[in-house]
Amino acid sequence: MTIKLFSRLRIGSAPRVAALFAAAAFASGALAQAGDYPNRPIRLISGFAAGGATDLVARIVAQSVTDALGQPVVVENKPGASGNIAAEMVARAPADGYVIYLCNATITMPAMFPKLRFDARKDFAPVALVAYGPSVLAVNPKFQVRSLRELIDYAARNPGKLDYASGGVGNITHMAMELLVSMTGMKVNHVPYKGGGPSTLAAVGGEVPVVMAAISNVVGHVKQGTLVPLGISGHERSKALPDVPTIAEAGVPGYEASSWYGILAPAGTPKPVVDKLQQAISAGVAKAEWRDKLTVQGIEPAPMDPERFAKLIDSETRKWNEIVVRNHITAE
Repeated sequence: MTIKLFSRLRIGSAPRVAALFAAAAFASGALAQAGDYPNRPIRLISGFAAGGATDLVARIVAQSVTDALGQPVVVENKPGASGNIAAEMVARAPADGYVIYLCNATITMPAMFPKLRFDARKDFAPVALVAYGPSVLAVNPKFQVRSLRELIDYAARNPGKLDYASGGVGNITHMAMELLVSMTGMKVNHVPYKGGGPSTLAAVGGEVPVVMAAISNVVGHVKQGTLVPLGISGHERSKALPDVPTIAEAGVPGYEASSWYGILAPAGTPKPVVDKLQQAISAGVAKAEWRDKLTVQGIEPAPMDPERFAKLIDSETRKWNEIVVRNHITAE
């Protein structure tokens, strides 16, 4: 059974978020201990190409820290190996707060990369969770299924005959579907595509009847009637698709699988520096202009301090490694 850490840590609750914003405003003691940091530009390394949800989060973080700390934050996109090239680069950087890493949930799937040359928990200092983005389980309207329960029943009647599309092997959409399969006993066939856009279009065009994809890929097709949503993968409904139940609501209690975006620094980065970065990020995400830009993409602001972010990484690593090992998933 999965650990509903997102909901248990109450990242979406107004009191918790308000408390984080208040801490960002009043933690002057911690800021003073950081001395004159930063006194030169900060490099924010992203392991993914420019454009898309991850890059949007990177730009928001960069501008937030720039505004709060008065030094430019330069986003450097270094795509490749599911973000691991960029992660290793930051893991080996000086622990002074001038090189930081924008990670996503892939950082918690080390079992999928047998040649990995860093340890996410030993080589990094968690700084802050920024936001999370659930996926949507959807079907082509010609496929005569209109609920998750009907999909599970169909799969039971037709074992091994149902195909689903994802954004690629090891992509969070793939992992989210594998988690659902493990919790329901469905026997289905994975059809990986090179990204969420192509996988969504494959379902729209009828190449495959079912897709698990990011909300940003799906929402337009739902509104046009070219895809039928069955459930949201996150711990709560999405503001982008408020009428669509979560998968847990739709009949799989305890299910939860979201992509998320956070900031890591090299291990050994001084705590006052980590705290200063975290407070700047949380204050930035609180601004309505940034919240709105995230929400329209199906991404929810989720400020989380270093301690709780570390717990999230630990919990997600246990969850996803179990799925990876059980299903012999490898991205190499």
